[in-house]
Amino acid sequence: MRFTFLHAADLHLGSPFQGLSLRDPGMAERFGAAGREAFEALIGHALEEKVAFAIFAGDIFDGEWRDASAALFFNRQIARLTRAGARVYLLKGNHDAESVVTKSLSLPDGAEEFPARRAKTFLIEDLRVALHGRSFADRAEIDNFVPNYPAPKAGWLNIGVLHSSLNGRPGHEPYAPCALDDLRAKAYDYWALGHVHAHEVVCRDPLVVYPGNLQGRSIRECGEKGAVLVDVVDGAVTDVRRLIVDRARFTEILIDASDLETPEALRREISGRATEEIERADGRFLAARVRLRGTTALHAQLAADPAGWRDQVEAALHHAGEAVELEKFLIETRARPTTVRRDSDLDFAALLDEVLADPAFADQARAALAAIESKMPPKTELPREAFEALLAEARDLALARAEGPAS
Repeated sequence: MRFTFLHAADLHLGSPFQGLSLRDPGMAERFGAAGREAFEALIGHALEEKVAFAIFAGDIFDGEWRDASAALFFNRQIARLTRAGARVYLLKGNHDAESVVTKSLSLPDGAEEFPARRAKTFLIEDLRVALHGRSFADRAEIDNFVPNYPAPKAGWLNIGVLHSSLNGRPGHEPYAPCALDDLRAKAYDYWALGHVHAHEVVCRDPLVVYPGNLQGRSIRECGEKGAVLVDVVDGAVTDVRRLIVDRARFTEILIDASDLETPEALRREISGRATEEIERADGRFLAARVRLRGTTALHAQLAADPAGWRDQVEAALHHAGEAVELEKFLIETRARPTTVRRDSDLDFAALLDEVLADPAFADQARAALAAIESKMPPKTELPREAFEALLAEARDLALARAEGPAS
């Protein structure tokens, strides 16, 4: 007997893209629409593959967002699967647990939700498949759910469904923490995980898989996104295929400007790199962060007019293609070693270095920074390394302003 099932997670339907919307409402709207388009495409591919069932391993919706249309959209899409005879199994993750939308969600016939009070097993008799899982009751679930998952059903394909970062993944809260050995101890055949937004096959014996999220939501989530299709033959998983469905992407273009001597050379480099990213995106909309680094002769011009250079970078992107927009422009270059002298023998660079080495100046700078931080949301104190980097950047900016723009 052969069949295929779909494993997806972290849809985050209805995400408001609050941070992005403050900087660029139009771009935030495009990514919001892309999330729904990606899910619609996912269901379309699942129908083409004639999947026997679909698993959604948590974070279907996005936290406290109250957009009821997201729930209606989700129901409408999964109903396409159930009408075609595919069963649907969904598990609530940390964002779903706090979602107002999920509390009023009525699932279509053929769709089941894992309970939150204890783990439950759903049996698919004709396929001899047992699915074991437990939803989140609260956003911050700190207990290990796995030891209390049911024992495997002998002679059946056993699938564990879990929303967890295991024993930790960068950028993700350690909710429902567990070790890989905990998963192995259950003797299941496949673990359908959610919560981590990067695609990862954590283990192959047993198969432990993060499908990643359907659609990138910030510059921290660059590259292609989607889900996985799992092929089963005679009760054993034979293949896990990645299915790419995202409709818009974030990308970072890192430019080393060390060997670039003219503004035109820099513009050409940015445009060329953008062209490469556009080709990789295969027609998808791109939000590009352009980051300039290196010790370069162009540093003075860049530091003296960052707003003007931002416009030039946007123009360079648009020369590469219409489907790319600038998400953010960062200047992290350094000036080449130089001594600024004007009508006197003043060594301005040496004077700046002397000021920066003065502990009293460092105290004054920290006090000024603390005054700014006091008006911002609470956060951890700026690390020493970051503070020193700020001072170095201020030194370079002062030198650039002293030199003035190149003629």
